[in-house]
Amino acid sequence: MNAKVSVIIPFYNCPYIEQALQSALSQSQAPYEIIVVDDGSTVHSDRIAPYLSHSNIHYLGKANGGTASALNHGIHHATGDYVAWLSSDDVFYHDKIRNQSLFMEQNRLLISYTNFNYINAASHLVQVNAGAVFDNRLDFLRCFLQGNPVNGCTVMIKKELFGAIGLFDESLPFTHDYDLWFRAVLNGYPPAMLNQSLTGYRRHEGMGTVRHYDRIMAEVSALKERYSTPLRNLITSLGG
Repeated sequence: MNAKVSVIIPFYNCPYIEQALQSALSQSQAPYEIIVVDDGSTVHSDRIAPYLSHSNIHYLGKANGGTASALNHGIHHATGDYVAWLSSDDVFYHDKIRNQSLFMEQNRLLISYTNFNYINAASHLVQVNAGAVFDNRLDFLRCFLQGNPVNGCTVMIKKELFGAIGLFDESLPFTHDYDLWFRAVLNGYPPAMLNQSLTGYRRHEGMGTVRHYDRIMAEVSALKERYSTPLRNLITSLGG
């Protein structure tokens, strides 16, 4: 039996939403449901309307509260066994859900991530296999002391994991993903990598990592300060 995967798409004024939706609908293994969370958009919501006739697409509106709040809203409403996060400006490749859910089922994982490709504003391929690949678990954990090695839109999470480590921290506008990975690692659930590029991650002038770079770096520094000591202790306990 195929795993039940809920795809959550946070949406805020994004002109690429149709491509994200189409990529979720075109999966070799259909998602159990697609949940679009409109985080108080003022433009481009009309692009979603043609897709609402699909029985497994659910549209949730809410007041603007940021990506973490939109993800949490979607997670609360998700009824699948697994949750996959797709940003509205990115795309899933054809076998994303099938290959990653199978990887998780076979290895009994609660959280995993994959490699990815960079695409540009015109959806042209810019770089393949752009994610960092680590030789061993210790190298992976050490990387967290420098920055976030996990692309959030490549992640798939067993929904029960949120009961163990909590949801995304809504007080973090930009690094809620980095924070969640830290909590997963420190609670004994390090994300496992499937080294296949199953997501197209779009780089464009309107993306948050470009527009809010300085604020993101400030949040990253604060998270490193919060988690570096317990992470270093964990690395030492594992022989690092």
